[in-house]
Amino acid sequence: MLETMWVQLVTAQAASPEKARGVVEILLDADGVVTAVLVVLTIMSLLSWYVIGYKALYLRRASVESSRFLETFWQSKRLDAIYQSAEQFSRSPVSQVFKAGYIELSKLKNVEGEETGTMKTQLGGIENVERALRRAMTTETTELESLLPFLATVGSNAVFVGLFGTVWGIMVAFVNIEAAGAAGIDVVAGPIAEALIVTAFGLVTAIPAGAAYNFFTSRIRVVGSEMDNFSNDFLNIVKRHFFK
Repeated sequence: MLETMWVQLVTAQAASPEKARGVVEILLDADGVVTAVLVVLTIMSLLSWYVIGYKALYLRRASVESSRFLETFWQSKRLDAIYQSAEQFSRSPVSQVFKAGYIELSKLKNVEGEETGTMKTQLGGIENVERALRRAMTTETTELESLLPFLATVGSNAVFVGLFGTVWGIMVAFVNIEAAGAAGIDVVAGPIAEALIVTAFGLVTAIPAGAAYNFFTSRIRVVGSEMDNFSNDFLNIVKRHFFK
């Protein structure tokens, strides 16, 4: 009886399949090229997440400070007081646009005081203020859009980097088939698994970067509209009070 049970136990153990390898084990035994692709994708992913976090905080602060500055602007009656308050909102694109316009307006007022009122027309007057506002808007938009090209690059190219690793893994699988002279699952399972993992990693890297790029681009358009609307309002105020 005991001998029969022992034979059955040994037979069951011999017939039981080998324990399946996990993702970590597969990656540790991966081909050198596949490993290099995974390293590149990991670096791209880490950098893109850093950029996503940085830009999210930057745009949030810019939006909050712009809202507070606009409240201060419309509640105040003196431009010099608003200019002093604008120093507290250094991350607000709208406040930077106002500062550029106010500085240019102050230059025109100083020139008029030293010479005559006709000097305003010779210097371009309101056109100078408008150009200063436009330059400030361009500068702020460029700052807001910084690092976004990197997210666009990762979002559009990480998939292709992963695809390269996929193609390489499949190629290795066919080489193993030719070397073994057979197409058993044990011959192709490892390389195919590596190829699929690289594909998944490329998608995981690309999707957040592409989504974040689109989100930040839409937010920057909103901030750009705020700057444009404020610029028009500021020009109207300046025309009414200084260029009658």
